[in-house]
Amino acid sequence: MGNGDHRAPSAFTLPAALRVRGYGLRPEGDADLPFLFALYASTRAEEIAQAQSWSDDHKHAFLAQQFDAQYRHYRQHFPDSAFDIIEHHGEPIGRLYLERRDTRLHIIDIALMPGQRGNGIGTAILTALIDTAAQSGLGVGIFVEKFNPALRLYQRLGFVDVSDTGVYLEMERMAENATVTDQRQAQSNCDRLN
Repeated sequence: MGNGDHRAPSAFTLPAALRVRGYGLRPEGDADLPFLFALYASTRAEEIAQAQSWSDDHKHAFLAQQFDAQYRHYRQHFPDSAFDIIEHHGEPIGRLYLERRDTRLHIIDIALMPGQRGNGIGTAILTALIDTAAQSGLGVGIFVEKFNPALRLYQRLGFVDVSDTGVYLEMERMAENATVTDQRQAQSNCDRLN
C-alpha cells in the first residue's frame, strides 16, 4: 500500500501555544500505516457496530479494504498535499491532510484518536489553521459528512455550506479580507441549501 515516506512540505505549522504543550506535526510515512489504519477504524466504529451479523474477521477485512481505498484515493487525487501526523509528546494521536489552493487551505482530512476527541485540540488546530490562512488572505475549506458530529464545530468556527453533494457538505470559512461579493455568493449558496 505505501509508497515510501510522503515528504510534501507542510502547508501549516502548529502555533507555539500548542507546541509548548507537546503537540507537533510531522510528515507521515510507511511506518505509520498501522496507526493510520487504527485511526481510520476508530472513525468508522459506530457504523461497523451496526453490522451485527458480520464476524470480527469480516469487519476487519471490510475496514482494511476501505482504508486502502481511501489511502490510495487521497494520494492519487491530492498528490502535492501535505499528509501529516499529529503528535502529542512524540506519540501519534491523529492526522491532518492539507492542500494549499489559490484561494484557500483545503482540509482533505483531519481526525483524532477517540481519547483525544472533545478536549479542545481539534478546535485549537482548526482555529490556528484559520488564523494561518487569514494571514495569507486565504479561506479554509472542508467536505464534512452530514452526520459527522464535528459539523457543529465547523459551524461555530464560521464555516458555511457552499455545496451539498448528497452525503457531504462542502463548507468554507471565507478569508477575513474576502470581498463583499465573495461573502454574498457564499451566503447565497448557503441559502439555496436551506
